[in-house]
Parts: sequence; C-alpha cells; structure tokens
Amino acid sequence: MNTFSRHRVRPAATSISVWTLAVMVSCLALHQLWVYLDVRAPHVADALLGGLVAAGATALGTLPILFARSIPQKAQDSMFGFGAGVMLAACAFSLVAPGISAGKNLGYGPWGAGLLVGAAVLLGAAVLLLMDRILPHEHFIKGREGMEAHRLRRTWLFVFAIMLHNLPEGLAIGVGYAGGDPVRGTALATGIAIQDVPEGLVVAVALLAAGYKRTFAVALGMLSGLVEPVGAVLGAAIVGFSAPLLPWGLGFAAGAMLFVISHEIIPESHRKGHEVYATCGLMLGFVLMMLLDTALG
Repeated sequence: MNTFSRHRVRPAATSISVWTLAVMVSCLALHQLWVYLDVRAPHVADALLGGLVAAGATALGTLPILFARSIPQKAQDSMFGFGAGVMLAACAFSLVAPGISAGKNLGYGPWGAGLLVGAAVLLGAAVLLLMDRILPHEHFIKGREGMEAHRLRRTWLFVFAIMLHNLPEGLAIGVGYAGGDPVRGTALATGIAIQDVPEGLVVAVALLAAGYKRTFAVALGMLSGLVEPVGAVLGAAIVGFSAPLLPWGLGFAAGAMLFVISHEIIPESHRKGHEVYATCGLMLGFVLMMLLDTALG
C-alpha cells in the first residue's frame, strides 16, 4: 500500500472509531439516565423509552435509501397519508378522549371538561402556528418559509422543518405516559413508531431528491428522530407532576399534532395529484391506530 492510500485509510478508520465511541457513550449515558429516572420518576423513564423507540423507528425507515435511489411518488404520498391517519386516530383516541376523562376526574362536568380540552387543543395549534411563522424552515415540496429563511443554509431549513414535525409526536408520547396508564402510553408510542418508519424513509428520500448525499440524507433522517425522546421527557416531566395539567397537556399535544397533519402532511400528500393513494393510506393508518388504542387500552 502506497503512502497516499495509507493517508486515505487512516482518516476513514479514525472517523469510524470516533462514531463508534460516540454511539457507545451515548447508549451508556441514556441507560444511566433511564435507571435514574426509573427510580425517581417512572412515568418519565417510560416516556424516554417510548420516545427512543419512536426515534429508532425513524432511523430504521431511512436505511433503505442506502440501497435504493428513490421510491415512487405514489408510494411516498401513500406513506404521508398513512402517517396522517395514525396521528389523527392518536389525537382522537389517545389524547382528546383521555383528556376529557381526566377533566371529569378533576370535577369538571361534560361541558367544562370538553371546553377545557378544546381550549388546550387550540392553544397547542396556536403555539405550532407561531413556531411555523418564526422559525425558518423548508417544506419538502413547496419550499422555504419563515423569517430570515434566505439567510440560512438549506440543511438547517430542513432540520427546522423536521423539528416542527416531530416535536408534537414526542410531546404526545410523554403526555400519554404522564396520565398514569402505561398501557395507553405504550399504545400511543407504538402507533407513532409504526408511522415513523415510512416517515423516516420519506424524509431521507426528500433530502436525497433535494441534492444531498446519500449518507448525509440517511444521517440527518436518523438524527431527526431524536427530537421525539426530548419532547417525550419534557411532556411527561411537566404534566406528570401536576394532575390539573393532565387534560391541558393531552389537549395541547393533540392540537399540535392536528396542526402538523393539516398544515404539513395532508397538503404534501395531495400536491402531486395522488389524492386517492394518500386518502387510502390515511384510512389504513387511522384504523390501525384505532385498533391499537382500543385493543391495548
């Protein structure tokens, strides 16, 4: 092996070693955090685990891009619709309905509990709308939005867009576990993880189509899922230590997810003229999440 080859191999080997060490350290840190939380705040530990499962599902979905250059647009739109259906059912069965029940348990009547959760839904949507207006980000199809978008690199615009999309999912998982019903929280986390697999694939495909390298598209798609365990821990920690906050938290998470569904996912799935495929995917996703919630809950 000549000198030039040795110089090329050593940086690659060093890079692999650094990444391996980083992964090992991260796994060890997460394990220690989970052990700490499991003793002091079990619901937060469960939320962390649920968020990590969802993040792992997102990472799993990006892997086919390493072997396939692209997927048909009809399949992408069907996946978008499937994700929207899962999130719609999660909003109804895992967030809004338990939120109203939690309100009744706090002493509110049917109207009072409904109005309480309704106000929380509107608040969650309003916060996401504000973030959508303030944070510069780039939609996968319709382009850049937000203040000062022209000053940021496209990579960071995609990162902001993915954060806006995944944060409500993480919050929903955390709030689901904060309700004191781990079975319902697990059903919600399972449903979100299932829809995160095709979502991770679509994100990686969109990044690849936008001109990014294959490895970078996969890496960024994997990293995008890390927003979910962060949101899950925050949601569980804030809501879990105050019972009156539970209906507010459930409604807030539902509103944030509804905003993402209506503002991002459905328009993107219909933009290329494949409404029928997207709608079929939505129906399948809704029924699957409904079955998961009602059967496990």
